Amino acid sequence: MISALTFQLHGQENSGLGETGNIKGNQRDFRSFVREGNKQYNAQDVEDAERSYRRALDVNERSNLATFNLGNALYQQEKYDEAAKEFERVASAANDKKEKAEAYHNLGNSYLKQNQLQESIDAYKQALRNNPNDLDTKYNLSYALDLLKQQEQNKDNQDNQDNQDNQDQQEQEQQNQDNQDQQEQDQEQKQDETQQQQPQEISPEDAQRMLDAIADDEKKLLEKLQQERKGERSRIEKNW
Repeated sequence: MISALTFQLHGQENSGLGETGNIKGNQRDFRSFVREGNKQYNAQDVEDAERSYRRALDVNERSNLATFNLGNALYQQEKYDEAAKEFERVASAANDKKEKAEAYHNLGNSYLKQNQLQESIDAYKQALRNNPNDLDTKYNLSYALDLLKQQEQNKDNQDNQDNQDNQDQQEQEQQNQDNQDQQEQDQEQKQDETQQQQPQEISPEDAQRMLDAIADDEKKLLEKLQQERKGERSRIEKNW
């Protein structure tokens, strides 16, 4: 669970971030727009605050203060991607280490809200390079690292589960194929046995040849018997 401190802005919307670049309008108007935006922001009227900060940036488009506060207003509207772009601008332009640390801290929060864990970790590390003693940034960095570790473990577990599912599916498909092959083999064997049990049909020509052969064999046997009988009668007559 995220600590309430994780996404607090620590009064940074009223930070003394300096202005850079040329002011296109009246400095008094610029400060008036920023003060009005801060008042609206503190009253949680963040949409109006966003408009006030944009009007301030129309006067001084390179103001780190107005850009940072605009990022806060966008963040509170859950426009995290837009907020990240504003915090990136401040982090790149700021010369003061405290200003950089605050911008990188909120940039890390914006990434964390979008579940861009590695990007949030990198931002928190940058914040700590500029302000090593910021306890909130240390907490957020630790939290993001734990989330990333858990995410990687879940991915590894999912990959292992997918591999196991694929292996089980392949084994099941192989088993089904083996069963099908065995069934086909059993069916072929049964058909062969049935064919062996059934009398084989012969053509009329083959049947006639078989009958002729049998008749010829009977004729030869009869002639042999007749010859044997004649021999027996001759021997008897001779003895007489």
